[in-house]
Amino acid sequence: MASGSQFCHEHGDRFLETRELTKTYLMGTETIYALREVDFTARQGDFVVVNGPSGSGKTTFLNLISAIDRPTSGEVLIEGQSTSEQTERQLAALRKSRIGLIFQSFNLIPVLGAAENVEYPLLIQKVPKAERKRRVESILAEVGLSELARRRPGELSGGQRQRVAIARALITQPKIVLADEPTANLDSETGAAVMDLMSGLNQEHCVTFLVVTHDPAVSQYGSRHIRILDGALEEGG
Repeated sequence: MASGSQFCHEHGDRFLETRELTKTYLMGTETIYALREVDFTARQGDFVVVNGPSGSGKTTFLNLISAIDRPTSGEVLIEGQSTSEQTERQLAALRKSRIGLIFQSFNLIPVLGAAENVEYPLLIQKVPKAERKRRVESILAEVGLSELARRRPGELSGGQRQRVAIARALITQPKIVLADEPTANLDSETGAAVMDLMSGLNQEHCVTFLVVTHDPAVSQYGSRHIRILDGALEEGG
């Protein structure tokens, strides 16, 4: 019997594609390439680790995929539709429904408890209260935080806060989760536990994970490995 990840890889649709994706900045009269003609494809259920040093273009890559930033040239296609053809309102709706984001600094709301932080995206989507409660309780159980649901971020460890962030990213049932340096603020043991959790959720939910990191230890969790250097991607690095 195929595992969850095998099933996703065998039957997963091509969800994300970039074509000659380029981002440049002007520094005086010099053109700086943050990303250079990147062609990339991810299918449903992939767990892609993009590894590269600081300044290599990792965060730029995520920002362009999530349409937080716009490319200088080239395009990003999500489910076959180019983000460059969509309005800001359509892109905001895309991020709310199809894309989950996990940040290096967690980006939790300090005055809200863990459950309230996780629930917040569903409030924005105007999901009915009973359904919000069911989904929040379910995902908190999956990430092992049911007993800490009322605790605010300041009362949680770094690893627990990252688990809240992961739960929040998955609560909208996205097709892809983009994680920017998810272990950077964690010790090695806690970072490994967080990556184990993300790997398990990838298989359980058949959701695509795209993780960018400078931490070589994270590479072992990927079903695909990408090396990024000076804005260029190389598969299998």
